[in-house]
Amino acid sequence: MTRFAIANGRIVTSQGLLEAATLSVRDATIAAIGAPGDGGDALDLEGGWLMPGFIDTQVNGGGGVLFNDDISVGGIAAIGAAHAAFGTTGFLPTLISDDMDRIAAALDAADAAIAAGVPGVLGVHIEGPFLNVARKGIHDAAKLRRLDEQALALLTRPRAGKVMLTLAPELCDPADIRRLADAGVIVSAGHSNADHATVVRALAAGLRGFTHLFNAMSPLLHRAPGVVGAALDDPDSWCGLIVDGVHVDPVALRIALRAKNPAKFMLVTDAMPNIGTTADSFMLQGKSINVAGGTLQDDDGTLAGADLDMAAAVRNAVRLIGVAPETASMMAAGAPAAFLSLSDRHGTLAPGQRADWVWLDADLHPRGTWIGGQRVDG
Repeated sequence: MTRFAIANGRIVTSQGLLEAATLSVRDATIAAIGAPGDGGDALDLEGGWLMPGFIDTQVNGGGGVLFNDDISVGGIAAIGAAHAAFGTTGFLPTLISDDMDRIAAALDAADAAIAAGVPGVLGVHIEGPFLNVARKGIHDAAKLRRLDEQALALLTRPRAGKVMLTLAPELCDPADIRRLADAGVIVSAGHSNADHATVVRALAAGLRGFTHLFNAMSPLLHRAPGVVGAALDDPDSWCGLIVDGVHVDPVALRIALRAKNPAKFMLVTDAMPNIGTTADSFMLQGKSINVAGGTLQDDDGTLAGADLDMAAAVRNAVRLIGVAPETASMMAAGAPAAFLSLSDRHGTLAPGQRADWVWLDADLHPRGTWIGGQRVDG
């Protein structure tokens, strides 16, 4: 048993905010949250915050590594280590639209990373290639294809971790979504030009979420609600948000959170390999992507992921949307854990949960990250 005596700040727990507490950890799990003064390793929050570790369902890269370019246990470990410095304790390495052999390799690499005990890896996110070319964004049009039997057989194979798939629901049959969902695949709509009715049918078939809401999808119009309208009207699905001040105007974000339960919104980074480095450019499927002014763009001005980490996403949610820090914490931890059906072990600070947490200073900048009760931020 290891005890952490935490004081002089605010601790976001399942029972509300605490100013001090003793966290007891056994076998990488929180065994108890007790009264302050019970002894243990002292952690002075210095007026800051202790929050559940962040869970990021869309991580294309970090630490100089792009998952598409290094589909390996080592590549996943490097990405995870880069994001751990910013409070991420659980993540899905994300493969941008690619060929079927690369998708198979990504699925296998995530399994291998879990077997090897790579800290934080929870599975894999396959973003495409079953996307609508009209909403492709930075995705390579030459890689896009229809969902077919070969892909379904590959994606529905049992895996060690979670498998998230972003697809355009108008380009497949609802029965395909049902087959994926029944096999445990977490299906999310994205890069889609679907109309509202098509998305409603997909939701009924098992569609669970929406990838980077507002971006690369048919918008909410007064006579054509589109993907955005379907997402905000449905009370049960989850929506990913890139809160960087670039991808979505803060006004749209505030309206979204008034339209739907905030617990159904999860912060994502859509991070690229520049996170954790000083790089001013990188290559993405043959295109040079420029890092400047908090944005990532190719030479034509198309956004290519986000220059964003999870701690910055939490700060931005407080600053731009106006939510309380504990609500931003829920959007960065509890909501994605629920989306991934991992709430029994992840997403809150409570007995029985993994001992994953992040220490942020009073301005919500990262000071330390623990996974399974072990500090991992360097």
